[in-house]
Amino acid sequence: MYAIVNAGGKQFKVRKDDVIQVYRLDTDEGEQLVLDQVLMVCDDSGVKVGKPYVEGVKVEGKVLKHFKGVKIHGFTYKPKKDERRRYGHRQYLTSVKIENIVGV
Repeated sequence: MYAIVNAGGKQFKVRKDDVIQVYRLDTDEGEQLVLDQVLMVCDDSGVKVGKPYVEGVKVEGKVLKHFKGVKIHGFTYKPKKDERRRYGHRQYLTSVKIENIVGV
């Protein structure tokens, strides 16, 4: 059984005991989390697709930790102007362990 959920502006295919990394959430480490924006659920009885969300289905998880992702390096320049700039960015992320898919 799996579900496709919307978390942090992205869509994730999750199963029980999966660990996903989403953009930083306003939840403390160790707290329970409920993802109620379930787009699709697939189980033994078949596939349920929401319009836009499947009603009565939610995904429960636990926040494991907050951390920073890998550094992304960027470079911009303007040709013939001797103008160059290097920059880096590290995104704040949250690690979530999926514990259960409820309401299927």
